[in-house]
This record gives sequence, structure tokens and C-alpha cells, in this order.
Amino acid sequence: MDALVDFLMEPFRLGFMVRALFISVLVGILCPVIGCYVITRNLAFLSDAIAHAVLPGMVISLLLGLNPLLGAIPAGIAVAFLVGSVSRRTGVGEDTAIGLTYVGLFAAGVVLLKQAHGVTVNLEDLLIGQVLAVSSEDVLTTLALTGVVFGTLYAFHKELVFTSFDPIGARVLGVNTAAMDNLLLALIAVVVIIALQTVGVVLVVAMIVAPAAAASQLTKRLTSMMGLSAAFGAGTAVAGLYFSYYLNLPSGPAVTLVALAVFLSANLARRAVAGSIAPRPF
Repeated sequence: MDALVDFLMEPFRLGFMVRALFISVLVGILCPVIGCYVITRNLAFLSDAIAHAVLPGMVISLLLGLNPLLGAIPAGIAVAFLVGSVSRRTGVGEDTAIGLTYVGLFAAGVVLLKQAHGVTVNLEDLLIGQVLAVSSEDVLTTLALTGVVFGTLYAFHKELVFTSFDPIGARVLGVNTAAMDNLLLALIAVVVIIALQTVGVVLVVAMIVAPAAAASQLTKRLTSMMGLSAAFGAGTAVAGLYFSYYLNLPSGPAVTLVALAVFLSANLARRAVAGSIAPRPF
């Protein structure tokens, strides 16, 4: 028993691991909850675009001596709205508009980064995350932003659900569906940026989508899906940190691989249950 306790507690005798645990659990809960809306509306590609396209805002914040999140959040929200504008003005499909927008902005961010003297950013940390390097300030900022996102989701839950599943009916009943769409895009942008420091640009979509998709295999009720996906996400974050510590793996990829394993397990469980209750021909 003592050996098990030592095994569980050893990683968190280190201050940076405690901060990593706290922020990973916050992200592990927040990402899947917003991810339920993402998979319902098929917005996973947009989440990926935001993650790539905020680089210029982060670099500008660093040049001004500010926290990168202060530049990334407005940049992410602007990108989410810019996609719709590009789609409307050029006549191309939304997926094409997303592709054009995010590759252009990410490239501009890399160029700006290379030209910026006195600013040091490790692109590898940006791409795969560096949760072990978060500061106490990062934890407090993430906690505050998480509170804002959850408070907003709670206040507008009915309108967001109605707009997601029946936009025409919502519009008929007087719901401002355009405002709800913009609100959801802004919340997705904030959540994506919060998750960047944990799992990085490349893996952020997996953390948003995988636990939510796993929950969708087991329940179709949105509120139940949110609760289950949050539990999956928190468990994924904790398990990923243990794997990262004991197997000497990068923390972001470790968390993401656990999230994907959770989805595969949920899918297998659903298939097993469906197979056990399926009607037999004889």
C-alpha cells in the first residue's frame, strides 16, 4: 500500500508538477466541454486553424513585453470571425477559407518571429506544448479564463443548444442565432488558446475532440455528454502526466495519446454493447 501511495505522490512532490497537474486538469475539463459543441457543429478544423493562426498575436505580445495570452486571445477571436468574412466575400467554401486563413497567418507569425530581435520562442514548445514550464501566473490566468468560459456557457446554454440543433426554429422563436454563433466561435478561440500551453498547436484539436467524441459514443444527450467528456478529459490529463513523468515522454503528446486511447476504448465498448443486444437471425 505504501508503495502505491509513493508511486502516486512522487511526481507531485515537485512544484512544477503540481502546477502542471492543476492546469492540465483545468484544460482537460474545459476542452471536452466546448468540444461537445465543436463535434456537434463540425468545427474541428476551425479549432485547428485558430491554434495555428494566433502566432502573430503571441509574437506581438512578446515584443511588447506582455503575456502571450493577451495577444493570442484577441487574435484567435479575430481569426474565427475572419473565416466567415473570407468565405462570404470570396465565395469559396468555409473549409477553403479556413485553410487559406490559418496557413497565411501562421506563416506570417513565423516570419515575424524570425525578424523580431530580442524575442525567444521555442517553436517546438509551441507545437507540442510545454505544460511543465507553466508559472503560477499562467495557472491563475488559466483559472480566470476557465471561469469566464464556464460562466458564459452556463448563462447561454439553452440558446447555444437550440442554435446548434435547430437554428431555423431558434430564429423563429426570436433567438439571435448570429450572435450565438459568434459567441461560440469566441469561446472556442479562448479554449484553444488556453490549451496551447498544455498540448501545443499540433495536438490541441485532439484534446478538444477526442474526449467529447468518446463521450458521444456512450450517450447522445448533450448535457450528459458534457459531464462524461469532462470526466474523460480530467482523467486523461492526470494519466498523461503520469506517463510523461515515469516514461520520460513529452507531456503534450502523452496526454493526447491517452485521450485517443480513451476514444478507442469508448468506441469498442459501444460496439460490444451494440453487438450483444443486436437481433440474431436464428
